[in-house]
Amino acid sequence: MTKILVIEDDREINQLVTKYLEKEGFEIHSVYDGKEALSYITNHEYGLVILDLMLPQIEGLELLRKIRAKGTIPVMILSAKDSELDKIRGLELGADDYMTKPFTIGSLLRG
Repeated sequence: MTKILVIEDDREINQLVTKYLEKEGFEIHSVYDGKEALSYITNHEYGLVILDLMLPQIEGLELLRKIRAKGTIPVMILSAKDSELDKIRGLELGADDYMTKPFTIGSLLRG
């Protein structure tokens, strides 16, 4: 079973993503800030990280740098930041995909 870490400070979005991914059979760990996320990444192995950029404690791009320093865990950015520059920056720092909010659950599950 693939273990996914959902890093999203908006509790409603976090719970929604978690609920639907669990229905698809994934094991989900959910965190709400960058500091907590870094602890999870350090202490667990994940098949995917879903990462919001605007996080408390450690912001998303800095967290992405730290994830990339640890290894090659696939990272999908899920963010309200929707400018082309934001997308390019996230992908250049090592994200594997970039999806903007608002999003549909179908596009997240199949993206």
